[in-house]
Amino acid sequence: MDNHHSHSSAASSFRSISVFFPCFNERDNLEPLVQQAVEVLDKTGLDYEIIVVDDGSTDGTGALADAFAAQIPVLKVIHHPVNKGYGAALQSGFRAASKELVFYTDGDRQFDLEELPPLLPLMEQYDIVSCYRLNRQEGWIRRLNAFCWTRLVCRLFHLNLKDIDCAFKLFKREIFDGMPLVSTGALIDTEILARAARKGYTIVQVGVHHYPRRAGRPTGAKPSVIARAFYELFKLRKTILNQQP
Repeated sequence: MDNHHSHSSAASSFRSISVFFPCFNERDNLEPLVQQAVEVLDKTGLDYEIIVVDDGSTDGTGALADAFAAQIPVLKVIHHPVNKGYGAALQSGFRAASKELVFYTDGDRQFDLEELPPLLPLMEQYDIVSCYRLNRQEGWIRRLNAFCWTRLVCRLFHLNLKDIDCAFKLFKREIFDGMPLVSTGALIDTEILARAARKGYTIVQVGVHHYPRRAGRPTGAKPSVIARAFYELFKLRKTILNQQP
């Protein structure tokens, strides 16, 4: 795999990017999110598409996204008829992405899309930019849980990452060609990075700012979400470590 490109600017070797947002009941966040995405991506000079993955929202997120898509030609919407889980939403986003690079962040606007363009030049040298939160805007219990989870999965899958579940990641889209993804819940980030690392793809880490949620309610800390992640974790470990590099 060739990771050494002779071009120095991102625009010279990568001309297009897919940006997607997994959304579950993010109606109040959707308009400012899409608006900022268009503004930021316009400035990059890249050919781009924006994808909203509506994971069975019940608050009108899907209908609002469809209304925006009718006005914004680069916007497309994927609807899950019922809530299938975070991993399923990411899988749909990666499958729908058609450009050379693919980036995702959550629909809750806890990250600033202005921090995306500086990541683009890194794709000259690396296959994945996996960001970490510089100042997590969550209670200490969630921060502690996240720290322990990251340490555990890194040990199990031989990874060295600071914040495996940070929802601000940029990939070469080709990574997903032929990559089987089975996690439908919170384990999806671990699965993608573990499979990619096993195949020899290179990962660089960059710190990004994290902001308090301004609207909507988080769903990631539900006991059912955590239990499902552990169940998937041990099932997956055997599969991935047996995978041929």
